[in-house]
Amino acid sequence: MRTVTALTGTALTGTALAGTALAGTALTAGGLAAGFAQLGVRPGMVVHVEASLRALGPVDGGAATVADALLHVLGPGGTLVAYTATPENSATSRIHQTATAGLTPAETAAYRARMPRFDPATTPCSPTMGALSEEIRTRPGALRSRHPQTSWTALGRHAREITAHHPLTSHLGPESPLGRLYDLDARVLMLGVPMARFTAFHLADQRMPDVPLREYRCVGPDGWLTFRAPELDDLHFADLGTRVLAAATGITTTHLGTTDCRLVPLREAVDLAEHLLRP
Repeated sequence: MRTVTALTGTALTGTALAGTALAGTALTAGGLAAGFAQLGVRPGMVVHVEASLRALGPVDGGAATVADALLHVLGPGGTLVAYTATPENSATSRIHQTATAGLTPAETAAYRARMPRFDPATTPCSPTMGALSEEIRTRPGALRSRHPQTSWTALGRHAREITAHHPLTSHLGPESPLGRLYDLDARVLMLGVPMARFTAFHLADQRMPDVPLREYRCVGPDGWLTFRAPELDDLHFADLGTRVLAAATGITTTHLGTTDCRLVPLREAVDLAEHLLRP
């Protein structure tokens, strides 16, 4: 893992970087763009961003400015990707189980009757995905996969390739948009988000022998759906992330705003995780 020194606080003017802001002020598009470039984001890359804007600190313009800065660095040949999942519409998610805990059967039935159908064009992603994911989802030209629980959104050159195919039984597996990110040698930009939330580790999990299946139930575009698919579990990701960070050679890290940020080669991280997980 390599540490770089980030530039912060510059202003973005058209396609040029100009001006320097005082330390301690809100991050600008230019400051973010310079930091992303030093971290290793390059024109034409495929970048999946996972972000905590609260951890990043004050940003002039919020999520829209972060998206602008990323798109500026990626250029017209790049692709910006966000995970836009909707666990609130699933009767088998932890969010749903927490929301219905302690309710009577009648109250649970009433709660489920109010759950909206998933519409890939209009359904907001879960607040747990963060403001930047929703910002990317609503950008003109953004495409979204149609999985009612684990959709992905992409902008740019490879957007259609990433989002077009997303089988119901492959939430976060090799046939999902996450699998396409692996194939495209994408980078994952972790903005104030720990490796405990590195979504791509699910790919490594599903390479293990005898992956258990479970039943899922959610509200799809045409009503309730019930299906079986590989079990998803992220409780071991924190330990796995620590071990991957210790072994990886292609990860760069810097301090940007008020938090640590990483640029992670998705393929290297998944392959390392698979090696570490195998018995």
